[in-house]
Amino acid sequence: MATGRRSPTLESVAAASGVSRQTVSNVINAPDRVAPPTRARVQSAIESLNYSPNRMARSLRTRASRAIGFCVPPAVPNRLNPVLDRFVHAIADAASARGFHVLLFTAPAGPAGLDGYAELMAQQAVDGFALSETVVNDERQAWLMERGIPFVAFGRTWNDDDSGAWVDVDGAAGVAAAVDHVHGLGHRRIAFLGWPRGSGVGDDRLGGYLAACERLGVPSLVARGTESMAEGHAMASRLLGGPEPPTALVCVSDTVALGALRAVARRNLAPGRDVAVVGFDDTPFAALPGFELTSLSQPIEEAGRTVVRMLLKHLERKGSRRGEAHEPGEPPATNVLLRPTLVIRSSTDPEASRLAR
Repeated sequence: MATGRRSPTLESVAAASGVSRQTVSNVINAPDRVAPPTRARVQSAIESLNYSPNRMARSLRTRASRAIGFCVPPAVPNRLNPVLDRFVHAIADAASARGFHVLLFTAPAGPAGLDGYAELMAQQAVDGFALSETVVNDERQAWLMERGIPFVAFGRTWNDDDSGAWVDVDGAAGVAAAVDHVHGLGHRRIAFLGWPRGSGVGDDRLGGYLAACERLGVPSLVARGTESMAEGHAMASRLLGGPEPPTALVCVSDTVALGALRAVARRNLAPGRDVAVVGFDDTPFAALPGFELTSLSQPIEEAGRTVVRMLLKHLERKGSRRGEAHEPGEPPATNVLLRPTLVIRSSTDPEASRLAR
């Protein structure tokens, strides 16, 4: 039986240069993260072992892994994320229908988390990435673009250049529709309960509120707090205890809205009759008896399908540029903005729940 010399691996390069496997991965994918003496030692080992660090490029040519990487954000204590759960299911279903699968991994937020992306590419474990939970000045998009790694984000980058392809939900349009709804019911003192400044998603939703108030000729009243029921309760309590309390509360999220509903109830006011309350995300509890919260429903399943479709289009075009045959088609979209739907319940209109039964 013929035997042959085994091809060098990332592990053998690490052993030869006396560093960790991750350090070798960084030398290949992010050399600026490695001190020059260490980088030189690893590069010497790569050359002496004839290790081929361009395996990532070959993998992208052949799409041998047929996998999409998705980083699961770190868990936040006492906070559920049903929107993320729906999105993961949506991209998994869409990828499976095209013969791909989704590889879930974890990584810390910020620059330290980029090592996880580099490691998966060095292992040829994925062909590209679907991103989520994008934040202002998110570093992932620019890092991936610099290395030619295909990706599509669920969420904008919130930078001036808005780098890379993305699919997002138009929070500004959604909140504006909520303001129009309560205004149409006769409310003129309409407040917005939002997040602290600097949140791309929160500031986008606030922008929709301010634009709607200006268009309708009603005064704006904004409170800001963190994402929690307690903060929603505190913000609503302060506003409702003021000299001219609002008669409608438009909230940045269902979690904040739930706190607002409690504040309304503790003042012996009736949601929908005395004070209208609107949330955002249409989470499962919004439809429960006792809450019946009017909320903006995000088209998460459509967003997931669109992210996967756009990413696979980018992979096809990348392969075509390298000489592979693919069916002709339209160039992939750079970005897609989807509109949420206002689901009306008794927290703004008591008649809505009766009609739904």
